[in-house]
Amino acid sequence: MLFPKDFISEKIEVNGVLINCEYGGNKSNKIPLLLIHGYPQTHLMWYIIIEKLSKKYFVICPDLRGYGDSSKPKGDELHINYSKKTMAKDMMDLMNHFGFEKFFIAGHDRGARVAHRMCLDYPNNVLKACVMDITPTYHMFKNTDQAFATGYYHWFFLIQGDNLPETLIGSNARYYLEEKLKRWSAKDAVFDKRAVDEYVRCFDKESIHATCEDYRAGAGIDMSDDEKDRNKKINMPLLVLWGSKGFVNRTYDVLSVWKEYASDVRGKALNCGHFLVEEKPNDVVIELMEFFS
Repeated sequence: MLFPKDFISEKIEVNGVLINCEYGGNKSNKIPLLLIHGYPQTHLMWYIIIEKLSKKYFVICPDLRGYGDSSKPKGDELHINYSKKTMAKDMMDLMNHFGFEKFFIAGHDRGARVAHRMCLDYPNNVLKACVMDITPTYHMFKNTDQAFATGYYHWFFLIQGDNLPETLIGSNARYYLEEKLKRWSAKDAVFDKRAVDEYVRCFDKESIHATCEDYRAGAGIDMSDDEKDRNKKINMPLLVLWGSKGFVNRTYDVLSVWKEYASDVRGKALNCGHFLVEEKPNDVVIELMEFFS
């Protein structure tokens, strides 16, 4: 809808699920670029920068399992279906499907957490990675205080059981999604109505449940997996971008935190809120082009 006309839209079976994705771009560049979206969006969030990036890279933009038009398996007792290890394997299998052994990654929000896990689990495949507007899940939970619980209340709301968040969100899904876009962005941010309508279309009953499972996994099995790998640093170059007007910037010394988890870190704050790609697309393109060159 908003992607270049020559991009291909396809659902690809990997790791027991169908991953919806759009892909296309410069095939002469041997290193492709995987772009992973965050919550509560879909792969469409990249539309505003995809044309510029695809002139230089072959770009793959998937919907994570549970999001967009990808499969939305029901959650299990341990939330393994939505662990970052499972979601990272989806992405690795997707790149294998295209025949790419080595590649670049850029991820935003939940997609950045999947990218972080990919860097840990597939260090020989990820050449460089960019994470946008996050610090590591493990660090955030281990340093929880009132400010964190207030600013990121959804981390504690979405993990509740008995279908509590599913029921409350489902009563007015459009309001909830649009409220998140407004709450997390800078005051002057403007979102394309066509993109927002698409986010809302995909935010159905199954996706609301699946995305809650994503956060339940984050508070449970992901923490266990991160604990096991706590002494393992990411070795490939890591670019960290975040919004100067957002919660992450107000709460953390972002680069200092990431240097505890990665050995080769650089990055900066952009003049925006949480949704860097849609709020400051030109700045994001400049940073990605320079980093992945």
